[in-house]
Amino acid sequence: MSEVRYARQGVASHARLVVEIEMQWTAAHAFDKENGLATEKINDGVRAVDRALDILMAFTAADYELSASELLKRVDLSRPTLYRLLYTLQQSGFLISVGEPQKFRMGPSVAHLVHVWTSSQDLSEVARPILRRIWEQTAETVALFVPQGAYRTCIAELPSAQPLSFKRGIGYRERIVLGASGRVILAYANIGASELRDYAKGTGVNLNNYPEELETIRQRGYAISNEELIKGAVAVAAPFFNGAGLVAGSIGVFGPSVRLNPVQVEEFGKLLMAEAKSMSKALGLL
Repeated sequence: MSEVRYARQGVASHARLVVEIEMQWTAAHAFDKENGLATEKINDGVRAVDRALDILMAFTAADYELSASELLKRVDLSRPTLYRLLYTLQQSGFLISVGEPQKFRMGPSVAHLVHVWTSSQDLSEVARPILRRIWEQTAETVALFVPQGAYRTCIAELPSAQPLSFKRGIGYRERIVLGASGRVILAYANIGASELRDYAKGTGVNLNNYPEELETIRQRGYAISNEELIKGAVAVAAPFFNGAGLVAGSIGVFGPSVRLNPVQVEEFGKLLMAEAKSMSKALGLL
């Protein structure tokens, strides 16, 4: 009888062990499944965000209104997925629907983000590392200018450490039709002939060949002035642009003509164009 009892106890213990193992496996499997579903949901959410951003980035200053068919050519999405995301973007105010046939354009939520981003921008701070790089490579005075109507104003400057050098200082203001750093802004600004005449009043600038000179600057990509405002001084300047593609100012290098020969001027011009492009990118230009 005792042997039978022990045998039954052994079977019962084995059965309990099997049940416990099954319970543990079931719990672990359930955890893995739940964790996998959570990970899958996260990945789905990331993909949805990526796709929504692709839709927003499909718009440009030239193509600010796009139909669903036009968007499908620019983003790799199925039509149902596109419409689902368009609906979500409209609900959150990032897109609005206009016209018949239906087209989409940026909504007020985008304007809110632009306002927040613009408010946080300090041009002189954004330009600081860029001006430093130019200063280190040229050893000449480097300055940042912004347009203010008929004038341009220096808002940042790194003076040359060399004994013979030229500098004006932060806050220096000059008519925008004069000097390389002003003309390069005008070359890319959308102004008419009458406005240009107003800008030139009282400066003695001859406007007969001025439009051709601005066209030369656009073709070259940078402006040059030689002893125009200061005797013996040479200036080279390139424009930078904001996120909307509008000219926002210029970066200039200033030095004496005894150091800035034509070869040096060309090298500085190419350097300024490259760094001005970095400045434009920092301001949101794609």
